[in-house]
Amino acid sequence: MHTIDDFNFKDKKALLRVDFNVPLNDNNEITDFTRISAAEPTIRKILDDGGAVILMSHLGRPISGPEEKYSLKHLLDTLTERLGVEVQFAEDCLGNEVEKQAADLKNGQVLLLENLRFHDEEKQGDENFAASLARLGDIYVNDAFGTAHRAHASTAVIAKFFTEKACGYVMSAELKNANKVLSKPKRPFTAIMGGAKVSDKMLIIEKLLDKVDNLIIGGAMAYTFFKALGGNIGSSLVEEDKLDLAKEIIQMAKEKGVSLELPIDSVIADEFSPDANTRISDNISIPDGWMGMDIGPDAQEVFRRIISRSATVLWNGPMGVFEMPAFAEGTRAVAKAVRDATEFGGFTLIGGGDSVAAINQFGYGDKVSYVSTGGGALLEYMEGKILPGVAALEE
Repeated sequence: MHTIDDFNFKDKKALLRVDFNVPLNDNNEITDFTRISAAEPTIRKILDDGGAVILMSHLGRPISGPEEKYSLKHLLDTLTERLGVEVQFAEDCLGNEVEKQAADLKNGQVLLLENLRFHDEEKQGDENFAASLARLGDIYVNDAFGTAHRAHASTAVIAKFFTEKACGYVMSAELKNANKVLSKPKRPFTAIMGGAKVSDKMLIIEKLLDKVDNLIIGGAMAYTFFKALGGNIGSSLVEEDKLDLAKEIIQMAKEKGVSLELPIDSVIADEFSPDANTRISDNISIPDGWMGMDIGPDAQEVFRRIISRSATVLWNGPMGVFEMPAFAEGTRAVAKAVRDATEFGGFTLIGGGDSVAAINQFGYGDKVSYVSTGGGALLEYMEGKILPGVAALEE
C-alpha cells in the first residue's frame, strides 16, 4: 500500500477523503478539533509539493438529503484559518458546477466539497456516484481512518477508478500504532475497556484475551459482570441477555492467565442527573433505587497501580458518566494513570470515541503516545476484520 510520501503532488489535484465528522454546538461552532488537526499534515504535504487539494468528507447522519446543520460550510472559517489558505466551497459534491470548480483549481488552492452523505449513494457504495467523484482529481488519497470500516463510495469503491492512490498520514499512523499493540507488545500489556455495553466490546475483548496481561473493565458494562456474579446492582445499567456472556469472559480470562480487573466500588446516585444525591458503594450490594455512575476511590487506586506500571496500554471507553462533573473522577484517574505510564516509557494508545473526548477534556491528549481518530474502525481492525477502506488501497 502506497503512502503519500511515495508521490510528488506537483501540478496534481489530490482528491482527499478526510474524516471531518466533528462535533458542532448549537451555534455550529466546532467543539473538538482533533480530527481536523490530525488531517493538517496530509493537506500541507500536498500543498507544499505544489499540488491542489479537493477535500471530501461526511458530517453527522443526515436523514434524507441536505440538512443545514450538517453542512460542511460550517468548517470553512476554521479550515481557512488553520491552513493559511482561503478554502473554497462547493455547494454539492458532484455535478457540472463542482467539476468546473475542481478543474479551475490552481496549485496551492483547496476546495471543500459539500457533505457526501447528502447523497444516499455514498453509504450505498454506488459505483456511478464513486465514478463522478473520481473525475474531480488526479490522485486519490484516503486519510479517513474513522470511516475505513465502511464500504462507502468515497472510502472503498472510488479507489478502483485511480491508478495512483495512497493513504495519508492519519491512516498510516493509525495502522502503525494499532499494529504496535497487536504484534509483540511490550509487557505488561493492559487493556482498559469502558463504556455502556458488553455486547459492543465482546469481539475485541475475545481478541485481547489472547494478548493482554491485564484486562480492566469499567463503565456501565461492569455492572453486567457483577450481576452475572450474583451481586445486587440496584438500578444500574445492565444487559440482562449478556449475563452468560459475562461469565464466559471471566472463565476465558482465567483459562488464559489474564488478570481480569473489575471495579471494587462505585460512586452511586439516586437518579441519572448531575445534581443527584451520591454515595460510595461496593459493587455487589448497591441498594435498590441507586445506580452506578462512576468507579469509586478504591477502584481508582487499584486501576492506577496496574496502568501506571504497564509497558503497553490500550484504552477504549470511559469509566463513568464523565460528562457530568460529579461522575468524572474515575475517568480522570484512568487518564492520569495512562499519562503516567507514558512518562515511565510505556506505549499508550487511546482507542477513539469517548476516550478521546475524555483524554482531551482532562488535558492529557498530548501526553500519551497516540490518540486514535477512529473508534469503530480501530476496534474492527483490532478484532481482525478487513477494513474496506484499507483493502481498497492495497488492491
